[in-house]
Amino acid sequence: MTGSEVRIGIVGAGTWGETHARIYQAHPASKVVAVCDSNAGRASGLASRLGIDSWYDDYEEMFTKEGLDSVAIVTPDFAHAEIAIAAARHGLHMLIEKPLATTRDDVFRMIDAITAGEVRAMVDLHNRFSPPFNVARQSVADGELGELQTGYMRLNDAKWVATDLLPWAAQSSILWFLGSHSVDTLRWFFDDEVTRVYSVSRSGLLKGLGVDTVDSYLTTLEFAGGGIAHMENGWINPNAMPNINDIKFTVVGDKGMISIDASSHNLIQKYTEEKVTVPDVLVRDHVFGYPAGFAYQSIRSFVDSLVSGEDFRVSLPDSAKVSLIVLAIMESAKKRQPVEVDYGVITTG
Repeated sequence: MTGSEVRIGIVGAGTWGETHARIYQAHPASKVVAVCDSNAGRASGLASRLGIDSWYDDYEEMFTKEGLDSVAIVTPDFAHAEIAIAAARHGLHMLIEKPLATTRDDVFRMIDAITAGEVRAMVDLHNRFSPPFNVARQSVADGELGELQTGYMRLNDAKWVATDLLPWAAQSSILWFLGSHSVDTLRWFFDDEVTRVYSVSRSGLLKGLGVDTVDSYLTTLEFAGGGIAHMENGWINPNAMPNINDIKFTVVGDKGMISIDASSHNLIQKYTEEKVTVPDVLVRDHVFGYPAGFAYQSIRSFVDSLVSGEDFRVSLPDSAKVSLIVLAIMESAKKRQPVEVDYGVITTG
């Protein structure tokens, strides 16, 4: 890095890639040097809109020419591995949008490359930055609930996320898009390893709408210490829901419990003649035009940790285990039977 300025390149110039760019531009310690997308028009358009000096349609060329310190990988979830491996080879630290990877082979190839390159990597599992979840997790860490016994997390999306927002939804799964957050959150709260999963799924509604992907999963997680948790992930909620994300969470310990309703938060509602909306004041909100939501804070924290040298809030082993657990969940749903989670040997430099 040049002094305390982090020179960042972005791979992926879609909606969330633009969000990354705006956050880095607002951060006093970072500079967006270049943006890359396989669609040259999208890359050049983003560069033009935000005044970014350079754009590319080849990330290897960007990595070679731009003197970067780090890269944000903001591509579809199945397209992270080769970019991350190339970034590690070029000695670039990286923030990878969740999940780390969607195949077991990619998980371990990425870990090997990141370790060999002696670079730092963080996956954007941003629910750890959500204020209600963060407060609740501190209560658990302080022992206020005692030993956790059970947990439940519902994290669902409206149908239009799969049908309209994500052109690649049929190449993905709600487990990668939202379930990775659910798994990470539950692991974080229980501070324990998931040993076995059992999941069932349902398909048909989205296929009827032209998107060939599973509608929803209901999953049970068993932890090594005896805790159990249930998670619900689907993207078939009605489009008329006032919040895109349907978020409910409960943990029960032997001394107490905590419940969170982060979708119908009752902080603010807006009514017009046409509709009712619940403005977002948690996830991706702005205060005086400055990005303030927790999904933005996680991205800012990547820059903060690069400058300070502090550990990332989400470790690379944490992110790898999330991907391996999700793979076990998908296998369980396919087999309709419990599956043991195989973590292999996860090492980092």
